[in-house]
Amino acid sequence: MWETLATVRDLGRIQEIASVLVRYGFGDVVRRIGMADALERAGRLLHIGHDGEDPVLRMSTPERVRHALQDLGPTFVKLGQVLATRVDLVPPEWIETLSRLQSQVPPVPMALLRPQLEHDLGGAPEHIFARFEEVPMAAASLGQAHRAWLHDGTAVVLKVRRPGIREVVDADLRLLARLSEVVQAQAPDLRRYRPREVVRQFEASLHEEMDFARECRNAERIAANLADDPRVLVPRVYWEWTSERLNVQELVDGIPASDLAAVDAAGLDRHALAVTGAEVMMRMVFEDGVFHADPHPGNLFFMRDGRVAVIDFGMVGRIPPPLREQVARLVYGLVFQQAQMACDVLLDWTDAADVDEARLHAEIYSLVDQYRGLPLRELPMATMLGEVTGLLRRHGLMLPPDLALLIKALLTLEGLGRQLDPEFDMAGAAQPWLTRLMWRRHSPRALAARGRRSLAAALDLMADLPRDLRHLLRSARHGRLRAQIEVTSLQSFGAQVNSAANRLTMGVVIAALIIGSSIVMHSVGTGSPNRWLMALGVIGFVGAGLGGLGILLAIWRSGRRR
Repeated sequence: MWETLATVRDLGRIQEIASVLVRYGFGDVVRRIGMADALERAGRLLHIGHDGEDPVLRMSTPERVRHALQDLGPTFVKLGQVLATRVDLVPPEWIETLSRLQSQVPPVPMALLRPQLEHDLGGAPEHIFARFEEVPMAAASLGQAHRAWLHDGTAVVLKVRRPGIREVVDADLRLLARLSEVVQAQAPDLRRYRPREVVRQFEASLHEEMDFARECRNAERIAANLADDPRVLVPRVYWEWTSERLNVQELVDGIPASDLAAVDAAGLDRHALAVTGAEVMMRMVFEDGVFHADPHPGNLFFMRDGRVAVIDFGMVGRIPPPLREQVARLVYGLVFQQAQMACDVLLDWTDAADVDEARLHAEIYSLVDQYRGLPLRELPMATMLGEVTGLLRRHGLMLPPDLALLIKALLTLEGLGRQLDPEFDMAGAAQPWLTRLMWRRHSPRALAARGRRSLAAALDLMADLPRDLRHLLRSARHGRLRAQIEVTSLQSFGAQVNSAANRLTMGVVIAALIIGSSIVMHSVGTGSPNRWLMALGVIGFVGAGLGGLGILLAIWRSGRRR
C-alpha cells in the first residue's frame, strides 16, 4: 500500500507527516502502519526516537495529538475538529482537547489574494464597494474575512477562500484515504474508531465547507425556516458577489456570546437569551430538519435589542422526519424507563452485526433506571447524552454522522446556556417539541398514513411475487442460478497463494533462461564464434540473475512484513 502511496508527488508530504508524528512521540504508530519502511525504501531517513527528557512526552496523549494535528496544517486541524464532533467514537477527554483546536493562521497578503478576489468580484474591490479594508478581520485555515461597506452605507463581510487551498486539501485527503486503509488493515486496536468511515465523513464535510456558496444556501434555507421568529437574525447574503470561493454577507454587529460582561453591560436578559437559543435549535432539529451543527460561542452574537444572531453555516446537519421520530423515541424511552424502546432505536442507528443485544439492553436498563420518576424538565440532558455515547463506544456502535453532529451541537448549546444562566434547563426547552413529535407519531392521522403505506408496500410485494418466482425458477432451470459466498478470512490466504504462484512461475522462467542460455553458450563454444549468439546467451544469464535477485528481495520483504 505504501509503495503506491510513495510517489514523487506525495513522498515529501509523507515524510513531513511521519516526522511530526515522531516529534510528538508516535514513532510506534509510524512503524506499525509501514510509513517508516516506505520512507526508508525511498531513501528518506527517519530518525525515530525521543530523548527521555523531552517535554513533549510529559503531555497527555490527547494533547500530543492536538499539537500534532495543529502542526500538520489546515486539513488535519479540520480533521481534529470533525473528530471532536464524533461523541460516539471519541472519549470525553479527547473531545474536550480536540475542541480546542484553533484554525487561526496568518492571513494571506493582499498582493497574493487580490487576483483571485478581483476575478470573483468582477473588478477591484475598491470599485465595487464604497470602502474596503485590506487588513482582514479574521483569518482561518480555509479563508479570511474582510470588512467592506456598500454604497448605501451597509456594512458587509467578504469571506474569501485561500488561493490554492483546494489543491492542498485534495492532496491531504488523498493521503488520509490511503492512510485509513492501512490503519484499518494493520492496526486492529484502531479499527474500533472506523478510520475509513471517519475519513469519508471528513472528506464530504470539508468539501462542503470549502464551497462558500453552499454555506450561503444553507444560511438562506435556515433563515427562511425561521423567518416568522423575530428573536433570530441570520445575515443577509449578497448573491451578486457570491461564488464558490467568495461569499458576501451582512456584517453582524453584536456582542459575542462568550463576552458575558458585555452582555450584562448591555442590560440583556441572560435567561431569555439561553431560552431563545435552545428553542431555536429545537425548532431547527425537530420541525425543520436542518440545523446549525456548530453553535459554539464564536458563531453566536447577541444583538442589543435581544435578538440572537447566528453566523457561519459551513457545517449543517440534516435530520429527516423518521430520524426525528427516533430521537424522540430514544428520549422517551430513557425518561419513562422503556429500555427496549431505547435499545431498538440505538440498534436501528447502527450497522454493526456482532452486537451483544442482551448486554446492550441490560446496560440501557441500568442507565434509564437512574432517571426513574424524574420529570423531563429535571432531566440532566448533558449527563444522559454523555452516558448514552459512552455506551455506544463500549459496544463499538457508530452513529450516522448527522446524529453525532446533533448530539455534539446539543451538548455545546447546553454548555453555553449554563454559562448564561446556571439554572438553564435544556430538557425543559426540548419537552414541547418531543411531546409534539410523539403525539404526531401516534395521532390517528399518522397511524392511518403508516397503515396505508404498509398496505401499499405489502400489495406491491404480493403483486411482484409471481414474476420474481418465475424469474428464479427460469434461472434455476437454465443453470444460471448461482450462490456467491464470500469468506473474508480466506482473502489474505488467496493473496498469499497468488503471490506464491507468481514466484513459482518466475522461477520456471528463470530456470528456462538459464538452460537456454547455457545451450546457446555451449553451441558458441563448440562451433565457430558468433558474437550475436554469445550476446544472446549473456543477456539470458543477466536476465536470469536479475529475476533471481527480484524473487529473493520479494521473499525478504514478505518475511519482514510478517
